[in-house]
Amino acid sequence: MAPPSAEPAQPLYDVLSPSQLGLLHESAALPLSVSELRHLESLGDRVSHSEVTSVYGPLANLIRLHIQSSARLAGARSTLLGSDLRVAPFVIGLAGSVAVGKSTTARLLVALLSRGEPQLKVALVPTDGFLFPNERLAARGIMNRKGFPETYDVRSLIAFLSEVKAGAEHVSAPEYSHLAYDIIPNSRVELERPDVVVIEGLNILQMPTAGTELGSAVSDFLDFSIYVDAETSIIQKWYEDRFLKLRSTAFANPESYFHRYAHLDDVGARELARNLWKAINEPNLVENILNTRQRADLIIRKGDDHAVNSILLRRL
Repeated sequence: MAPPSAEPAQPLYDVLSPSQLGLLHESAALPLSVSELRHLESLGDRVSHSEVTSVYGPLANLIRLHIQSSARLAGARSTLLGSDLRVAPFVIGLAGSVAVGKSTTARLLVALLSRGEPQLKVALVPTDGFLFPNERLAARGIMNRKGFPETYDVRSLIAFLSEVKAGAEHVSAPEYSHLAYDIIPNSRVELERPDVVVIEGLNILQMPTAGTELGSAVSDFLDFSIYVDAETSIIQKWYEDRFLKLRSTAFANPESYFHRYAHLDDVGARELARNLWKAINEPNLVENILNTRQRADLIIRKGDDHAVNSILLRRL
């Protein structure tokens, strides 16, 4: 296995503490209720009220500045060209490892951006929907590499993002079921003229693979990108802890793809989770995901308690 990629080059980033980022917060009022916050969290990924105020609220405000700046630039270009072009949707990419908290961060940003700018239509699209169906993965002998770059239909994902950035009136993406662990046949996530699209996934900052026919990368369509980061050993622990909790939640459903694991005791469940991490998720993180971190506009670094301890913001 290749060694982890080097730390992002510090001259490229300003390193901010949560208290420094908090200066961007416009109001001391909590923007989300307790029940709303609990609903947005992923299993095991707790977020405190104070962290919403000190980190995620200010982060939403920072992104809002970028959205407003992009709209002003588009308006100036339209004036210069003597045209009346519609502003293209602002696309935010959110990358990072399995179990690092991407989904929670994505849902928080969608909620906070929508709350701060009610007129904005903000949509969330996980890239899970662009995984190839299990039947195709099994036929190619790569079912055990699910989540690696080659298991995604990148061509369809790029086509989707091309439509989004072209300002199409209606776009849709395939829908994924974590219960079935597969694409839902004939089911789509529908987007009607979104103003902001948050796209969340493992490999969205990756460059095109050499030798492929694809001339574009997913990152070409991103206006702002975020990488959620933590030490690999910490993420492994979160992954194992989440696996144990899933036995009594999602795995307990007889229709779950992973129902066969619901009966495992703590020792057996942790051993299996550790083996899955070592065989699949850690190699994918080290070989494919970590080396995209330095391409992000902003890096959120989390400690072992899931709390954000620093933010790296790429210099303009």
